Amino acid sequence: MTLLDVRGLTVRTSDGLTLVDDLSFTVAGGERLGLIGESGSGKSLTTLAVLGLLPDGMTATGSVELAGTQTVGAPEKRLTAVRGRDAAVVFQEPLTALDPLMRLGRQIAEPLARRTGLRGRPLREAVRAALEQVRLPEPDRIARAFAHEISGGQRQRVALAMALACEPKLLIADEPTTALDVSVQAEMLELIDGLVEEREMAVLFVSHDLAVVAKVTDRVLVMKDGRAVEEGAVHGIVSAPQEEYTRALVASARKLESALDLRSAR
Repeated sequence: MTLLDVRGLTVRTSDGLTLVDDLSFTVAGGERLGLIGESGSGKSLTTLAVLGLLPDGMTATGSVELAGTQTVGAPEKRLTAVRGRDAAVVFQEPLTALDPLMRLGRQIAEPLARRTGLRGRPLREAVRAALEQVRLPEPDRIARAFAHEISGGQRQRVALAMALACEPKLLIADEPTTALDVSVQAEMLELIDGLVEEREMAVLFVSHDLAVVAKVTDRVLVMKDGRAVEEGAVHGIVSAPQEEYTRALVASARKLESALDLRSAR
């Protein structure tokens, strides 16, 4: 069953500049799709358009149906109902997603309370469980901390805990490891891969690095200048890319062979 259906999505600025041009793709329930392309290719704007989070001065046209709800042009009340329940997002830099003035536990608790109605001790236990599932040590201490009091890798795990707490059908991961050290990046990818498999969630994974995408996705959509260039199974894209731009991405991918071996072992 199709979970996300994007048809003719176009994103333009207020002065008429087209940033995403007539883009179409689908994500089925439980499927993992990677959006890949260099900076400025329109990947992140696509994910923001899916959830109705485009910055001021940008508008989306076309059709985006998420779990049966049309998000293009939808009122904020409808979009709020979709976010967290049907799809949740983890951004590249968690400091932009985390409130620096609010304790981390409260930031997880607030959307949980809205979605589940939990209060008091059951809510605190749910927050603790959310932090434990992303393998954070001392979850009670983390829950009391502010974002600046923990490391970048820990902040990204908190952001992932927030995204997964309400058990969305689709996880949108927008360059979630780019700002992390290489060793921490590998741990984060393994964590995302394991949690997604355990929950049988769908994933829309955004990255400029084909090797990273190959570790956690099954199908790839290559973007350039706001348009789709090539689409197919990750192994097919890597072994026989049809477009020159895709061939360049394959050539520049780091540790691609080991990444594909990791996916084959799943």
